[in-house]
Amino acid sequence: MDELLLSKIRLGVIAQLLNAEWIAFSELQQATQTTNGNLGAHLGKLVEAGYVSEEKTFVNRRPQTRYRLSKTGRAAFVQHVRDMQRLLEKESAS
Repeated sequence: MDELLLSKIRLGVIAQLLNAEWIAFSELQQATQTTNGNLGAHLGKLVEAGYVSEEKTFVNRRPQTRYRLSKTGRAAFVQHVRDMQRLLEKESAS
């Protein structure tokens, strides 16, 4: 299992990014219902791992940071789900 994806917040971020091109930080914050600092720390780990891409721009002279799921992140999520399914299958077979 991917320990990086065992966090509820990081898994929530990945789930939000699965079907989106880009999502702004503020939207992710609303979706995960966490603080700026907490979300920023979790996003930092996902960006550092290469699971999420980050883009900083200006919208109406205001800074905006947005995120999207990378191919590496999508593959890691798919593998994480497979690992969880295997674990559940082993449990139900016992």
